[in-house]
Amino acid sequence: MELTRDAVARLVDHTLLKPEATDADVRELVAEATELGVLAVCVSPSMLPLRNTGDLVVAVVAGFPSGKHHSLIKGSEARLAVQQGAAEVDMVIDVGAAVAGDWNAVLADVITVREAMGDTAVLKVIIESAALLASPQGETAVVECCRAAERGGANFVKTSTGFHPAGGASVRAVELMAETVGGRLGVKASGGIRDADTARAMIEAGATRLGLSGTRAVLDGFPVSS
Repeated sequence: MELTRDAVARLVDHTLLKPEATDADVRELVAEATELGVLAVCVSPSMLPLRNTGDLVVAVVAGFPSGKHHSLIKGSEARLAVQQGAAEVDMVIDVGAAVAGDWNAVLADVITVREAMGDTAVLKVIIESAALLASPQGETAVVECCRAAERGGANFVKTSTGFHPAGGASVRAVELMAETVGGRLGVKASGGIRDADTARAMIEAGATRLGLSGTRAVLDGFPVSS
């Protein structure tokens, strides 16, 4: 794929997850997303339902940002979001379970959310890759979480919430994730992507979706045409 502005825009989830976000902020997000020609908007589930979204995909988060919610709560949150118009759900795993190497707990968490939300919506699983890479399990944790996400019925694995002090997406994390899922799942890079060079590096490493809050600044760094 040629990395033109329009092509990259079609990989973007234009994101607003600040706790202080208002209804007016979300309306502005949707208007800007439409102007920029991105694929999707990603908001907190309490902001649903959204209006005037046109062809935009609507995504929300579940168990966000800590992942320390009971699986049944994450599932209920995801199910309600889908009922209110979300086409995609980005759930956060229990990062502590992954750090401890309890892959069965990670798998059970994903399965619970998938079963609760049904098969019609896209499920993205946020593994908080920076925290996992810094843990004693290291790269093994990233690989095993991706495997659990795939077994649990996910459509994507996603690097980060963007809220964890360990950091956001990294090229190494995206490479590991892409190698593990082998094209069977999408890979969403999110967290700390603020310019075109970083976005390009993530795409070249294997990202098939980008979560961006500063979308305009990133897209402005790509050529309008080849």
